Amino acid sequence: MTDVYPHLDTEALAALSPETLAVAAGRPERGHDTPVNPSVVFSSTFVGLGSVGEGARGYARFSNPTWEPFEEAVARLEGTDVPALLFSSGMGAIAAALGLVPVGGVLVAPAHSYSGTLGLAQSKGERGELELRSVDIADTEAVVAALDGADLLWIESPTNPMMEVADVPALAAAAHAVGALVVVDNTFSTPLGQRPLSVGADVVVHSATKYLAGHSDVLLGLAVTADDVLRARLLAHRTLHGAIAGPMEAWLGLRGLRTLALRVERSQATAGELARRLEGHPAVRRTRYPGLVSDPGHERAAAQFDGFGSIISIELDDAAAADALVASLALWLPATSLGGVESTIERRRRHTAEPLTVPEGLVRLSVGIENVDDLWADLAQGLDALD
Repeated sequence: MTDVYPHLDTEALAALSPETLAVAAGRPERGHDTPVNPSVVFSSTFVGLGSVGEGARGYARFSNPTWEPFEEAVARLEGTDVPALLFSSGMGAIAAALGLVPVGGVLVAPAHSYSGTLGLAQSKGERGELELRSVDIADTEAVVAALDGADLLWIESPTNPMMEVADVPALAAAAHAVGALVVVDNTFSTPLGQRPLSVGADVVVHSATKYLAGHSDVLLGLAVTADDVLRARLLAHRTLHGAIAGPMEAWLGLRGLRTLALRVERSQATAGELARRLEGHPAVRRTRYPGLVSDPGHERAAAQFDGFGSIISIELDDAAAADALVASLALWLPATSLGGVESTIERRRRHTAEPLTVPEGLVRLSVGIENVDDLWADLAQGLDALD
């Protein structure tokens, strides 16, 4: 019996589909009786003599071997062999990426975006650390006009919770033309839906709490870049700010990643069907889902995305109607966050940090992997009571 077995090298991994990479990347080297999954390393420090420089573990705030398989796997999914960086939360990764804006620099960002991103950007603006220019990210001409003198363009596509779709390749090219970096928050789409590095993004961030980990049981974030210099800057931010993941959370995140393709395939198919039914319900004033032909972002999404995602936003008459719907549901969970196996629903303006331009009656639905007819029956009885 041989003690050495074939293993996927860099070239072989690069040839695999994203669905296969989610399962195959980040595995231990093969040998007789070696484990199939990487181990969890619980240690706050590492044995060593001499100087602790680049590449040395030294201390667990600098490095932990449990992070690395997850970082490798997500980097492969995003189309680079430069390892990703795992953070303690999505906000940890976002803060590191926003830290790329020089003091006094210009940040161009969507007016509708994850509220944590907006909150941090606005806070930096109020302290004079940067100039924030808010734009409608779906209006390419307006974004390009705002890029004069910019240092960093932040893109969400689709946006949270308004579901606006950006022309990422065109905006990335325009930003680079003026010397600005481009960061794309790819949480909603996942690397199965779009790979922004391949169309010009410099950095991709994820709240891995959502689809990548996929079970609503950990807080994690990731930043991915193909640029070694940018990675070093992001790594320095993580190390000096202490935004590191616990080893157990990292291990759970990688375990969740293994089923990403199956979860996204199911939830996305269900979301498409629910969006069609919601669009036809008289109690729903507007349905935003890029997979609907009627959606303003449909044509752009069809050209850029491999699938339309699992998030739907609907607008009801007012906050009272939205609250009544959410309160009436038995299967849908009234909770924030998204991307888990369970379907969640919430009126977004219940968060005081949400932009005032988000309608009071807007309800965001994160579609899970339950049976489509069970989910619809729950929604329909609540909507019928409003009509």
